[in-house]
Amino acid sequence: MGLCGDLDRCYGRAVPTHRSAPMHPARHPEFDLSPDLIHLNHAGVSPWPRRAAEAVSRFAAENAAWGSLDYPGWLATEHRLRERLAALIGAPSPADIALTKSTSEGLSIVAYGLDWRPGDNLVGIAQEFPSNRVLWESLAPQGVAYRQLDLDACVAAGRDPETELLSLCDPRTRLVAVSWVQYARGLRLDLERLSQGCRDRGILLGIDGIQGLGALPFDLGRTPVDFIAADGHKWLMGPEGLALLYVEPSLRGRLRLNQYGWHMLEHCGDYERRDWAPAADARRFECGSPNLLAAQGLEASLALLQEVGMNQVQVAIAARMDHLIAGIDALGYPIISPRDPDRRAGILTFSVPGADPGRLYAALMARRVLCAQRGGGLRFSPHFYTPFNDLDRALDLVTHIKVSGA
Repeated sequence: MGLCGDLDRCYGRAVPTHRSAPMHPARHPEFDLSPDLIHLNHAGVSPWPRRAAEAVSRFAAENAAWGSLDYPGWLATEHRLRERLAALIGAPSPADIALTKSTSEGLSIVAYGLDWRPGDNLVGIAQEFPSNRVLWESLAPQGVAYRQLDLDACVAAGRDPETELLSLCDPRTRLVAVSWVQYARGLRLDLERLSQGCRDRGILLGIDGIQGLGALPFDLGRTPVDFIAADGHKWLMGPEGLALLYVEPSLRGRLRLNQYGWHMLEHCGDYERRDWAPAADARRFECGSPNLLAAQGLEASLALLQEVGMNQVQVAIAARMDHLIAGIDALGYPIISPRDPDRRAGILTFSVPGADPGRLYAALMARRVLCAQRGGGLRFSPHFYTPFNDLDRALDLVTHIKVSGA
């Protein structure tokens, strides 16, 4: 099963009713969070597992003592990271993985690499995080229209988001660009249906995967997309400043490059060479020196996720979602996030009638409950290892703050 692959044995069986979990469940040995901290913000910035912190500490100590003497060893870790990322998404080869600074950079590489023509359009969602909204709006000076689905209105009316997105497409639509999982309310799109719909219409499909990768299994063989970008600091539990970009190989060479430097060259180690060409593989999108410090941490975190297994991670997160929903229902608070298990990942947003969301959020943060104010309410986002008792403690604090007005 791998490290803690048997999640029932590691945590006690998850029964999706409020108060049903063990009062003192075993904490995962890979996480050293302070006992007075309840971390429910993996959709924001995740804590690192023990092995990631140790990997970064070793890297820093080695650098302080020996400088870059073992640079080849650092590059070996970076290559293992590419291998793990390729396995995470089902990419054919580590050479298909580009390492960028952020999701935003990865999406920008594609947005400003496509050969847009005046009158073209793309389709997306109005409620996207700015990284996957402002970017596409910025193409307006090129004559590119950004057609946005009002997802909240779509869901409120009981309409199907995938059908609605595809209905916005016409013969001039070049791209559908969406988040796999919406950041505020956690709605998960059916990527298989979108993928098939886009292929039937000859339209590219681009995915912001930051709220899905690390929380859900993903396989390019089952769900072909033309590109996917995701930073490593949320559900992948790595450092900020290092992200995955996958571009479908047949599209890769068609993207115009807007960044140039030594690292993206085909012969990047031959510094005296005068003739040059961009690398044929995904390294063509990496213009400068790699972030080897962050690579140490992200590679270690991915090793943990792969030992647990992404199917087990999905099951564990789903159990925590069920537990939270049962607890919130018992308290009578409205749930804003989707209830359908097929429409959610690790984000649960709810409102508390009679309580100001901003004040409630601030009061929870003051009590070391890490969460977020999003989508008209409070957003809780536990990971596979989050103790069930922490979920109950957080809900108790929500009720205490509401009743006391503290």
